Amino acid sequence: MTDKRDLLLTLIFLKFIGDRFLARKAAILEEFSDNPEFSKLAVGKASFYEQEGVFFLPEACLWSELVKREAGGMAIAFDTAIALLEQNEESLRNALPQQIFTKTALEPAVLKSVVDDISRIDPVKFTGKDLFGRVYEYFLQAFSINADKEEGEFYTPHSIVELIASLIEPFGGTIYDPCCGSGGMFVQSTKFIEAHGRDPLNVTVYGQESEPSTFRLAKMNLAVRGISYHLGDKAASTFTSDHHKGRQMDYIMANPPFNLKKYWSPQLDDDPRWANYGIPPESNANYAWILHILSKMNTRQGVAGFLLANGALDDSDTLEIRRKLLENDKVEAIIVLPRNMFYSTDISVTLWILNNNKKSGEWHGRQLRNREHEFLFIDLRMWNSHIYEKKYVEFLPEQIAEVCRIYHEWQTLRTPERPVSFAQPELYYSAGLQEVAGKNWCLAPSRYIEFVDRDQSLDFEAALQEIGSQTSDLLKRQSDNQQKLIAAFKTLGYDI
Repeated sequence: MTDKRDLLLTLIFLKFIGDRFLARKAAILEEFSDNPEFSKLAVGKASFYEQEGVFFLPEACLWSELVKREAGGMAIAFDTAIALLEQNEESLRNALPQQIFTKTALEPAVLKSVVDDISRIDPVKFTGKDLFGRVYEYFLQAFSINADKEEGEFYTPHSIVELIASLIEPFGGTIYDPCCGSGGMFVQSTKFIEAHGRDPLNVTVYGQESEPSTFRLAKMNLAVRGISYHLGDKAASTFTSDHHKGRQMDYIMANPPFNLKKYWSPQLDDDPRWANYGIPPESNANYAWILHILSKMNTRQGVAGFLLANGALDDSDTLEIRRKLLENDKVEAIIVLPRNMFYSTDISVTLWILNNNKKSGEWHGRQLRNREHEFLFIDLRMWNSHIYEKKYVEFLPEQIAEVCRIYHEWQTLRTPERPVSFAQPELYYSAGLQEVAGKNWCLAPSRYIEFVDRDQSLDFEAALQEIGSQTSDLLKRQSDNQQKLIAAFKTLGYDI
């Protein structure tokens, strides 16, 4: 089934790089329409395409030509196009599955039918969504393709990525994802940057992925959109084979595999990433991810937003690491999300925000106050009313805006109109270091946010009287209805 997934995504990739090539060719002809001779020369020059992040394609790689092949020759034609692309484009090395069409051996008529269906996809719609991610997400949902959390393939829903991007605002510099999956974080980040009137070319993308087929998907996903990326030359474990060792990143966005078990290697015993914090448990990678991310953050003003299973908020075997993270003032916000937001797991997870600079100063046009040794807790578990595709919870744009309002208001300088305390029952609370220490360094928002105990405010005697009255009324109506039914049957001549 994985081969069929990769085959489908490869077809989509070929279609849309072909669409982008033809669109760019038309634009070049339009741009130089007053000089026909030069326009003919320009459309044959790779540089006119590459400057817009478009692959310069030979005819054998064009979707418009490939779909003309007879059904029996399509598999070989597509495999030939893939080999030619990898040969011509350095950025696609190890990105495309070789000979996948002949190896999969679909019936020619079936392949032709799939190709015809893909030809109907509107390229305009493709620009608005992470299509590769959505197709991959579909396979995770429908067929559980490699969906075991041990393999780390959790597709991050769009609204969660949008929330992370809106909170950390990766407007320029370097963006890093240590477990980048199909590249959805990067795609949504560039869309966020564009939506805020910034230039995505001001951002450099770095990532790593351990699963080989997903690594290929990420390269295809980013390449088809013209996003410049650095993912290394092969799939590899971020822990044992860090492709970007020693590099500091301005922004980090990640959705590590939840509670990953099989990650440890003896070579990690003395790893410098654990320096000053302690060795994370070998049995669970949650805190190894935290310390890896922290090691990659720009030491002056690096910011990270990433997801972890809720157990990481209060694990007993990571208490000392958590204490040092808080004492060293690396944690800025902890946000618990609703359940059922992922295709591959129904658990509630937590969004962590780490920040290497919680001092006062200007940041993205806002004047921030000094937030040293203060921590914001937000609980969104009840924000689960918007359901899409009949089952999955999704944040609405106005909900994302509300979380950002809370976070940014907490960050900004206090004014006489705003009290020192910052809390709203059942939603958020700002705690200091001493308060967190008093709760044994627990980071579960429910330990800090006030929740109303509605049972205590309930008048049980009045409630019981009301229930008794309603029950008595119901029984009386039931008896009346029964007598009317008996009377009706007797009228019809039945002896009841």
